[in-house]
Amino acid sequence: MKNVALTLCVALVLSPAAADAAGDAEAGKSKSQVCAACHGADGNSASAQWPKLAQQHASYTTKQLMDFKEGEERMNQVMAGMVANLSPQDMDDLAAYYARQSRRGGYADNDSVELGQKIYRAGNAQSGLPACMSCHGPTGSGNPLAVYPSLWGQHAQYTATQLRAFRSGERRNDPNAMMRDVAKQMTDDEIEAVSQYIAGLYAQWPE
Repeated sequence: MKNVALTLCVALVLSPAAADAAGDAEAGKSKSQVCAACHGADGNSASAQWPKLAQQHASYTTKQLMDFKEGEERMNQVMAGMVANLSPQDMDDLAAYYARQSRRGGYADNDSVELGQKIYRAGNAQSGLPACMSCHGPTGSGNPLAVYPSLWGQHAQYTATQLRAFRSGERRNDPNAMMRDVAKQMTDDEIEAVSQYIAGLYAQWPE
């Protein structure tokens, strides 16, 4: 699994302008008002139950909205209702808007940093767990072309919930089952630790 993950992950970096080219950020701003209650006006959610959308790759956000609407590989009753009337252009516009917003950083639990850093940067050779950074990058900035999300500063609670959902198979919208294969190799302690570590990562768009 480690070799497969490393083969598929290429370190590519795109600017926000390239990432949100399909959508109209200004149109997305007005359309995002209904999203603000959970995700915040600028995509920085106050509750750790909901993900930060700010500065997320537009390609990834659009895919998640499409998957919620299809309701087969990623299911959520709240999101299903929110996206029911969205057109593909609406999704692109929303994704473009959030990609343009600045994400606020988070904080890592110091008690978990050592294990979290090890898992994120080196994985676990004994269990066959690949390093998270092989796909998501050393600073958690992800890969917009491959539709690997930006993770840095994300709420630890949300990240851990998604890893558990991948592990159980509840969430199945990962290309080639990559995240499901990865998460199946993770213990509860590893999930919690790497989620905390990710929350404390910081990255910026390249100039």
